[in-house]
Amino acid sequence: MRWFDHHCHLEPGPEGAAAVAAALDAGVVRLLTVGTDLERSTEAIGVARAHPGTVWATAGVHPHDAATADLEGLRALLAAPEVVAVGECGLDYYYDHSPRQEQRAVFAAQIGLAHELGLPLVIHTRDAWEETFDVLVTEGAPERTVFHCFTGGEDEARRCLDLGAHLSFSGIVTFRNAEDVRAAARLCPLDRLLVETDSPYLAPVPHRGRPNQPAWVPAVGAAVAAERGVPVEDLAAATWETTNRFYGLAG
Repeated sequence: MRWFDHHCHLEPGPEGAAAVAAALDAGVVRLLTVGTDLERSTEAIGVARAHPGTVWATAGVHPHDAATADLEGLRALLAAPEVVAVGECGLDYYYDHSPRQEQRAVFAAQIGLAHELGLPLVIHTRDAWEETFDVLVTEGAPERTVFHCFTGGEDEARRCLDLGAHLSFSGIVTFRNAEDVRAAARLCPLDRLLVETDSPYLAPVPHRGRPNQPAWVPAVGAAVAAERGVPVEDLAAATWETTNRFYGLAG
């Protein structure tokens, strides 16, 4: 089986290299390390350059950092050949680390960059479903859009799918109180479904309480496969194909 962890946060240097090596040993042969501001996006590009053919990068401004966004600097980073998507970006009304008006403006600007550059869009949304949908309808959802670490239920899943978006499931799908998320994983068409770790956050069962790592994306995939009643090998093959197609990578 080949797995693709399309959303993780790898550290530069030896720590990130060790995580990549452990992932490869576990059959996770491709990884996407995700930027959240200019500094972290630059680091992500560096990690991707250190692991060509195995790691790719995104560049984006997380809603937490919207108040200090440098969109021209972001545009420059998006030109790097290692960058395959804009994000993660979106709205986070749970923490409200940036004013909501600025979150919306920076989210809209990054949707515009995805349209302009023909890149996929990686969305983070928390406690902001209605506002997220409103911005996407106003700006137009890019043809390739993914809701990373999907935390909604069937209703939110249907609205995302109606926009043409993909859904990505993390270790949350293994949590005892996440039946809504599992219902969404059962509902989502297989060709619109991705898996991720969001490491070092959200370690799946049986690793909860420990820093997450890309090597554990098979545990996420196994949980999704069990919910859907399909062999895990089939889910691995489908998500591998879907993820590579989504990011425009040769399989």
